[in-house]
Amino acid sequence: MIGRTMDVVAGIDALRPELGRVFFAVGVFDGLHRGHLYLLEHLLRASAAHGARAGVITFDAHPDEILVGSAPPLLVDPAERLARLETAGVAVTVVQTFDEALRNTTYGDFVRRIADRVELAGFLMTPDAAFGHRRAGTPSALADLGLEMGFQVDVVPVLGGDAGPIRSSEIRAAIAAGEIDRAADLLGRDVALVGRASEGTDAKATALRFDLPVAMPPDGAYRVLVEVAGEDYPLRRRLIIDGGQARLEPAVGDHPTDRLRVRLPNSRGPATIRKS
Repeated sequence: MIGRTMDVVAGIDALRPELGRVFFAVGVFDGLHRGHLYLLEHLLRASAAHGARAGVITFDAHPDEILVGSAPPLLVDPAERLARLETAGVAVTVVQTFDEALRNTTYGDFVRRIADRVELAGFLMTPDAAFGHRRAGTPSALADLGLEMGFQVDVVPVLGGDAGPIRSSEIRAAIAAGEIDRAADLLGRDVALVGRASEGTDAKATALRFDLPVAMPPDGAYRVLVEVAGEDYPLRRRLIIDGGQARLEPAVGDHPTDRLRVRLPNSRGPATIRKS
């Protein structure tokens, strides 16, 4: 049933007419950084202008895992990515599996699979964006197809920072270099890692495991805030990173969930901390 909350669809083949008229942006949206939020603001405006709902097509894993054989470390947990998309005002998010079949799908076939299942209002793209086999689905190619199929393509410039366009790769590089404040400025929020408490965690420390590789700062000790479901305030801890392994000291304790969001506060921003 279509409601006021964001509709999450498991792949473009699961789109259905009841979702209404949709105007899409396609991308990984890893990090939901300032550049992405800027794009989503334009998506909401364009969707309204075209009498459509704002939609995002993203992926269950980074396409580089298929394209180049390895995926970069994530900047945001997949569940948090969905929550942030909803908060940004996205009405429909399609989480598409990126596999060899999709890699070899032409942009025309990809678009037609969408248009066969939902009323397609169009796409929002940046000048350098492209999708489909060999990235042939450029803004100009999509615009030509739109003339044939009856949808629009809006193009907006990429949001630039002091050193040029804001990219997820730039943020990952800043985190890897220990430039936490710079990474936070580009993200528009504190850097965070989402992990789970490993089995065998003792009273002195909580070892963290990650379902997917995450962007981590260099080896060392960091003051962090640990957000736990059911707690009103984050807990103050030390995050120890050693050889790619991470642990929290002292241990987080017995909580109803093992999903822990570990936030590295921007030194220029305020933080509400509870000692425990």
